[in-house]
Amino acid sequence: MLILGVDPGIAQTGWGVVDIIGQRYRPVSFGVVKTPARKPIEERIHMIANAIGALAKEHSVQAVSMEDIFFAKNVSSAIGVAKVIGAIIQQLSLQQVPVRLFTPLQIKLAVTGYGTAEKHQVQEMVRLLLKMDTVPSPDHAADSLAAAICFASNKDRRLS
Repeated sequence: MLILGVDPGIAQTGWGVVDIIGQRYRPVSFGVVKTPARKPIEERIHMIANAIGALAKEHSVQAVSMEDIFFAKNVSSAIGVAKVIGAIIQQLSLQQVPVRLFTPLQIKLAVTGYGTAEKHQVQEMVRLLLKMDTVPSPDHAADSLAAAICFASNKDRRLS
């Protein structure tokens, strides 16, 4: 089962495709969608949603696992991220690709067994679980792979 993990953001949205084979995970591809700061936010959101939609098609993913907003200290940046999440969900719904949202705590717990794990601990566990030589880079790509692993390790993988 091919899962597209997404770590949404305005400047950079991380993405990572993981193939789930039983209880094993195989990294397929990962990276970030970068948007130019000089562009209006509407264009940046559109660019991100289109890019994630294109990646879902390119890799023929069966589901998308995306990090949700749990708590934000900076409300204005959280609103932008929420808009990105909504645009991605809309884009994927047009393609009939199911989306599951997970909080950062749920993702950390699924990947490390500890809900308040540090970022470097999550990244190292992603490296180990995906049997990679190095920690995936940049950070947003590693976080997106963690979101995909969270979906894979979730007890309820039903897509409906």
